[in-house]
Amino acid sequence: MNLSEALTESVESLRRNRLRSGLTMLGIVWGLVTVVLLLSYGRAVSNAVMEGFLGFGNDVIMVWGGQTSMQAGGQRSGQKVHFKDGDMEAVRDSLPFLSAISRETDDTFSVKYGPKVVAISSKAVDLPYGRMRRLDIDQGRFFEADDFSQHRQVIIFGAHAAQKLFSGYPPVGQVVQVEGQPFTVIGVLRNKIQDSSNNGPDNENIFVPFDTMRTLRQQRDPDSIVFQPSTAELHLRSLQAVRTVLAQRHHFNPLDEKAVSAWDTIEDGKQLVAFSFALQVLLGIIGAMTLAVGGVGVMNIMLVSVTERTREIGLMKALGARPRDILAQFLLESFVLTFLAGVAGIVVSIATTYLVPPMPLYSAMYQTANHDGDIILHASFGIMLASFIILGLVGVVSGLLPAIRAANMDPVVALRHE
Repeated sequence: MNLSEALTESVESLRRNRLRSGLTMLGIVWGLVTVVLLLSYGRAVSNAVMEGFLGFGNDVIMVWGGQTSMQAGGQRSGQKVHFKDGDMEAVRDSLPFLSAISRETDDTFSVKYGPKVVAISSKAVDLPYGRMRRLDIDQGRFFEADDFSQHRQVIIFGAHAAQKLFSGYPPVGQVVQVEGQPFTVIGVLRNKIQDSSNNGPDNENIFVPFDTMRTLRQQRDPDSIVFQPSTAELHLRSLQAVRTVLAQRHHFNPLDEKAVSAWDTIEDGKQLVAFSFALQVLLGIIGAMTLAVGGVGVMNIMLVSVTERTREIGLMKALGARPRDILAQFLLESFVLTFLAGVAGIVVSIATTYLVPPMPLYSAMYQTANHDGDIILHASFGIMLASFIILGLVGVVSGLLPAIRAANMDPVVALRHE
């Protein structure tokens, strides 16, 4: 029997028992829809959480002074480490494999516009800071080199900070008083999702050139140093190299991690990716178990089919059909049943993902538009492929036992079956 004849026979067998086949296919459709929805949900949650985490920046590492825990340079442990003016420049000049580096101070300034005065969290930064920290401009512009070289008193507002002070009035070009000093607003950041931060989300902050801190607070020393390695793979090497440079300047052991505390977002990102993958695997296993229930239905109908067609199997063997031909025939029937149910399940799954509305996650918290940051189900090609692979395994396993049973029948006994 060739493949065409086997397929025709399989379809005819299913048509002879339409109700039974239809109910069995319904179980497969239900299981497949469950798999697709669970995998889509897991991927959507992972993407949304990753977007929130990456809102802090691209491959960013931040270091700040701590307290020594080892003796070094003739000093006892327990010494405070405070960054000084020139530390950032020393690190930048010593380590060419850093693609960007910036000083940072965190404070709260009193900002006045007209009669309105608001206390707003602030950051004083250098020019590369915006690129590292994903500070995308919505209105106006970001800092330029001349703003630093000419010591311009300019300021950039986060989206929510601008709303807090200006109440919807266009901020760009306006002059505000920061700690009594006049600053010109040159830009407003794009509203962004960010669930990891230091000193609050960027939406709530204002940003000024670092050197203006000498005017506002008579401060020259940074609170922290933010840098970005040229490649993510260099993050551990670059962090240790930065500690080594700072250790030479502040006389502590470069292996003393407590002397200079660090936040390595690259390492955190790896852990988040691993968690996301584990979540999707877990949801996929749950979906596969649901699909396996439909597979039990396929096995059931195939066992009934083998029992009903016992004389037919005996006749086929008497006419020369080999056990592997019988095995292939019943496996093919199981595959056709699961394939047809799978096609129907994929169609239903795609329709369902479009019908399910976005599930809130970040939109309310960050006041985003167009459901940015929410859980939106999309049945991607990868999810469909994974679902079909799971379905194929279920179909083969479900049809294997009935097919083996049919292939091993004694033709004499089968022909005597009533």
